[in-house]
Amino acid sequence: MQPTVVLLHGAFANSFSFAPLQAELGLLGHRSVAVDLPGHGFAATYPRAYQTPQDPKELAAAPGVLKSVSHADNTAHLIAVLERASANGPVVLVAHSRGGVVATAVANTRPDLIDRLVYVAAWCPVDLEVAAYYAEPEMAEVDPDVLGHVLACDPAELGLIRANFRTADDRALAGLKDAFLADGTDDELLAFLATLQPDESLDAGGPDDRARAGSWGSLPRTYVRLTGDASLPLALQDRLIREGDALTPDNPFDVRTLHGSHLRWMVRPEAAARLLAEIAGETVSNP
Repeated sequence: MQPTVVLLHGAFANSFSFAPLQAELGLLGHRSVAVDLPGHGFAATYPRAYQTPQDPKELAAAPGVLKSVSHADNTAHLIAVLERASANGPVVLVAHSRGGVVATAVANTRPDLIDRLVYVAAWCPVDLEVAAYYAEPEMAEVDPDVLGHVLACDPAELGLIRANFRTADDRALAGLKDAFLADGTDDELLAFLATLQPDESLDAGGPDDRARAGSWGSLPRTYVRLTGDASLPLALQDRLIREGDALTPDNPFDVRTLHGSHLRWMVRPEAAARLLAEIAGETVSNP
């Protein structure tokens, strides 16, 4: 039976990010579903002050739905999606970036809903919480101000993170390009930023959401390394792979590699689609 490839977005993103990839997967004959976590996609908050002409003061104060969305809400939502998808056959769950935290939490609690778990330059916390990895040597070269240049509010006051991706500030755009799409064009960057939403939840999980050997560790797992990723560096990706393998040495990651930045695989998705199609085919032939 054909598997369903379930695509899970990262921070500030949504199902819209995966449209080009889904088109390629469809042309290769594969069924896919792109998930919107709670408060994302058409459920996102877009303050009027985010439109032009922008009002920075109002943008910093306007309430957003993600203030009330927790990591537990995201986990429960993804479980509900996977329950529906698994009724139609095998499920390949593909998580990108921060989406890996939610995917890991679901794999900890409902591994029965996943036939293969795929991380694409995604967070897979094993030894530490996600926040703690930022203080580790592998993250030393990541620009800590990349989002600071577009931060539009005080997260502590608003209860969420709000970014102004509609900025025309050259410094901010250059920082975003270097961090996320250095191998793309300026137009590709602006097109991708236009799909992002301004808000993201503050809750990225805690110590209980690290990978667990008895559940997460029982699943077939693939880690797709992105060699040119400047926001989740290759050194950290490799560390997450090593930690996962050490947790379950009898069930190590199947490691694949794509060349490119954090976003290239979605902006120019042909190679990624072929790789995911291959993984999906292997999932069916090696249940």
